[in-house]
Amino acid sequence: MTDQEYMQMAIDEAKKAEVLGEVPIGAVIVHEDEVIATAFNLREKLQTTISHAEMLAIDKANEVIGSWRLENCTLYVTLEPCPMCAGAILQSRISRVVYGAKDEKAGCAGTLFNLLEDERFNHQVQVTSSVLEEECSQMLTSFFKQLRAKKKKKKI
Repeated sequence: MTDQEYMQMAIDEAKKAEVLGEVPIGAVIVHEDEVIATAFNLREKLQTTISHAEMLAIDKANEVIGSWRLENCTLYVTLEPCPMCAGAILQSRISRVVYGAKDEKAGCAGTLFNLLEDERFNHQVQVTSSVLEEECSQMLTSFFKQLRAKKKKKKI
């Protein structure tokens, strides 16, 4: 499968989050051309800080692989990883990250910082950005626009 096809799977995961009222972010982890984990944001439902799509997918992939090391894995995620997720990606030894939309407020895979390719760490991750960027960005923009409209309506 191509990066675009795997990213479409991550978008499908993000749509599951949106149905629950969660920020629509989805993640897919692929090992040797096989999807081993999928996840979407559950921070509001679970009320835990670490319930980002990437973190949940990494946890599932660890179970499947039977190790904390996710070498030779690619993580596809609809939004650029934040500092917390970038740290978990480094620590899990994921080889490659492919993301859709840039995160101007928290992106740590090239936008604000690039933790994943920083040579000061003992592991670096290959980063591919902007895969299906328009679709990923539009989904987030639409979600937050609707959220603001609901909040404005409640104030009236």
